[in-house]
Amino acid sequence: MNFTKILEQISALEVRGNADVEVTSVCINSREAGKGCCFVALKGTQADGHAFIPDAVSKGAAAVICQELPDTIAPNVCYAVAKSSDSAAGLAAAAFYGNPSQKLKLVGVTGTNGKTTTATLLYHLFKALGYKVGLISTVVYLIDDERVEATHTTPDAAAINSMLHKMVERGCAYCFMEVSSHAIVQRRVEGLRFAGGIFSNITHDHLDYHRTFEEYIKAKKTFFDELPKEAFALTNADDRNGRVMVQNTKAQVKTYALRTLADFKCRIVEQRLDGMLLDVNGTELWTRLIGDFNAYNVSAIYGAAILLGAPHDEVARIISALGAVAGRFEYVRSEGGITAIVDYAHTPDALKNVLSTINRLRRSGQKIITVVGCGGDRDRTKRPIMAREAAENSDRVILTSDNPRSEDPEAILAEMYAGVSDEARRKTLTIAGRRDAIKAAVMLAEKDDLILVAGKGHENYQIIGTKKFHFDDKETLQAVFAEVGR
Repeated sequence: MNFTKILEQISALEVRGNADVEVTSVCINSREAGKGCCFVALKGTQADGHAFIPDAVSKGAAAVICQELPDTIAPNVCYAVAKSSDSAAGLAAAAFYGNPSQKLKLVGVTGTNGKTTTATLLYHLFKALGYKVGLISTVVYLIDDERVEATHTTPDAAAINSMLHKMVERGCAYCFMEVSSHAIVQRRVEGLRFAGGIFSNITHDHLDYHRTFEEYIKAKKTFFDELPKEAFALTNADDRNGRVMVQNTKAQVKTYALRTLADFKCRIVEQRLDGMLLDVNGTELWTRLIGDFNAYNVSAIYGAAILLGAPHDEVARIISALGAVAGRFEYVRSEGGITAIVDYAHTPDALKNVLSTINRLRRSGQKIITVVGCGGDRDRTKRPIMAREAAENSDRVILTSDNPRSEDPEAILAEMYAGVSDEARRKTLTIAGRRDAIKAAVMLAEKDDLILVAGKGHENYQIIGTKKFHFDDKETLQAVFAEVGR
């Protein structure tokens, strides 16, 4: 593509050099730069991409988009100065790949909890309806049936548009995509045209990045503010910020809820540990998912599918056949009758929701043993709250590591333990080694007891220091059950 076509989209403040050059790719990481690439220098939170402009140029970059011109201007490179290189990256990538988001129906899902479940089940639902579909989620990226390892909840703008381009080439009619608050603030979704947006809920999370809860809300709301008028904005009317999210949107506003009047009103008819019967707008459907939080997810899935034109009866039938998403309320059962549940719950609200569901459905005499940790180099304010929720809603609690990164695991555990009441400390243990903590939970459990291992869900690694080690909660539970014969 000629660089002039990209310049038309990014509203450059200044252009230095000959813009009539052919661009072979768009990248934001100088390590991916090559001959003919357009390198976009982002002012990141960890490093400033402007420092890597010379590296990209030395590798053959034909064009550079930046906010500040470098000291040295290479003679055969075109430099474009943009007001925001974050926004320019999205616009440049969309232009280079032929605006692929306009050639399929792209639906974004945002909120604190439920994004992965909602996006993933919508992918499977539309696959079952006979369409080719794409998915961009925390767990995996899917280009129809091709799996790509997920690196971020929402990848960078170049990667998003590259994947959407491949989806269009493969004939995908839809793509369902998680949209994180980080991605919204960093303008990674700039230049994308969404056919719809879904808001799940908003609770305490990511305050290490957004600093205040108000800024976190503002980030999510920006996504809906920028939806086009042709799109739909489906919001959770039961969440106190559900209406706030869509108050300034141009899109068609629709609601879903369990407790209040809504366009898609859901009622839990029956609930068991193996699933629940729901009534959505008079249509009864069975789902293998359980818990109020999943009733909301199913309501959002149902509503979005209807808004996208899917037939009611088929939607209800397919939802009834859908299973759990990896790491979301997944069961691991031992031969000795112990049931373990692996769940990604890594926020206070998510943990409370999962434990509340287990408590409502457990039989008399069944104990709940919870294993939970908090990540290092992340929001520290939620650590004591997570521990308190676990202690208040479990019979036994084991606090442990969950990607401690550069922090001392014992220091993280001390911050968590500070949130546990004096009375609850009698039933609370701290074991830094996650495998040891899971093994201790299994040893404490008796037949029919329930173990919740929370926080990592689908993740198959543990980050200690700067190194990533293989670690999978589900695998570990299976191995420990076999090892101790429980």
